[in-house]
Amino acid sequence: MTTRTIVRVVILIAIVFFTWFNQAVDKTVRIPAITPEATTAAQANYLSERTHVKRVIDGDTLEIESGQKVRYIGIDTPELHDPRKPVGCFGEEAKSANSALVEGKDVRLEKDVSETDKFGRLLRYVYVGDVMVNEYLVRQGFAHVATFPPDVAHQSLLLQAQQEAHENLRGLWSACK
Repeated sequence: MTTRTIVRVVILIAIVFFTWFNQAVDKTVRIPAITPEATTAAQANYLSERTHVKRVIDGDTLEIESGQKVRYIGIDTPELHDPRKPVGCFGEEAKSANSALVEGKDVRLEKDVSETDKFGRLLRYVYVGDVMVNEYLVRQGFAHVATFPPDVAHQSLLLQAQQEAHENLRGLWSACK
């Protein structure tokens, strides 16, 4: 082999190596565009768990099989158990609707940012199948929106549901004037 041939082989090997190296680096550097929807979907998959509902406490609180209480994120229903206040207008109806949706059923709990509230209850969006219970209760007029940052992932959906319920005088929007 001549020197010229050796140089050509070395150059050819270098070209093959650098081509391969650039492709390998290029594949690891490409990052797909991250949209709010993609982030929320990724969070939902990562921050969700399945469980069984043992009992319903009121319109926006339940107890799961582990004994932990779960408070629905982003909504508030009329009070039933506050000793300082009378039972809220449409409170019993909200509890009944919540019971019909989740009691004794398997649900998926989706975490937003906060783990628990000041009372130690888990803060979650609750799903039965594909139905987000938080949104359903608002849309049907059993609850109104109550936003407490940083847990705001579904705030716009809940506000839209509330507007629809209010405009159509559903539930508490007609019964509690």
